[in-house]
Amino acid sequence: MKLSEIQQILEAEVLVAAGNMDQEIEMAFSADLISDILVMCREHTLLLTGMAHMQVIKTAEICDLAAVVFVRGKRPGQEVIDLAEKKGIPVLLSRLTMYESSGLLFSAGLPGISKKNRTSQEGLE
Repeated sequence: MKLSEIQQILEAEVLVAAGNMDQEIEMAFSADLISDILVMCREHTLLLTGMAHMQVIKTAEICDLAAVVFVRGKRPGQEVIDLAEKKGIPVLLSRLTMYESSGLLFSAGLPGISKKNRTSQEGLE
């Protein structure tokens, strides 16, 4: 599913396009803890989160995530937006809850990360 389609489904505002709105997103996951993101992350995946601080963008870069969607209308500060632009990470803002956002994307055919499709299984048992 293209990031531009995700933007339409979530009725999201594009905060940082980073020239990547036509990129294909293979799967998504939702988290509100950095430790969960680090455990669950897989390259080129969409993150939905209510955390709107710098560590989210830094973590997205470390994990090579495709894009970040801030849910629940959580608008990050300008320094977060600036860092995402600098790192080339697309950022969207949705007023929907994390539950609604995840459900809409899953219903539209975007799979979530599950134990069976993660690349690294170490320490997850």
